[in-house]
This record gives sequence, structure tokens and C-alpha cells, in this order.
Amino acid sequence: MEQGIAKDRAKKLAEGIKAAKLKVSTQIQDEQLRVSGKSKDDLQKAIALINGMELDFPVQFVNYR
Repeated sequence: MEQGIAKDRAKKLAEGIKAAKLKVSTQIQDEQLRVSGKSKDDLQKAIALINGMELDFPVQFVNYR
């Protein structure tokens, strides 16, 4: 089982989120893509956007609140 996400894949995800012009910020931390924002609605939109992307790898969402 593969853990983490490669930097090139994380970059692809981050660019997709930025292209959608959501009010969130993205950070690539080690093997994770961290998405943060003030509004839960914006974060949920980012999750929906990522789920809607045709990716060739599985993604997992973790909430640290």
C-alpha cells in the first residue's frame, strides 16, 4: 500500500485548486497537500473539486480540527 503523495502529484492538485479560485491556500508538506481556509464551505468546495478530478491515484482527507 502506497502512503503519501508524490510532489509532482501534489503540485497538480494544488494547481487545480488555485485554478478554481477558491478562497483557500495550499501547502505541500512532505508527502501531504495541506489545504487551509477560513470558511468550512470553501474547504468543502475544495474537497468536492478534488473528488471530481480524474486522478490516477487515491486520495484521503484528514481533518485536524
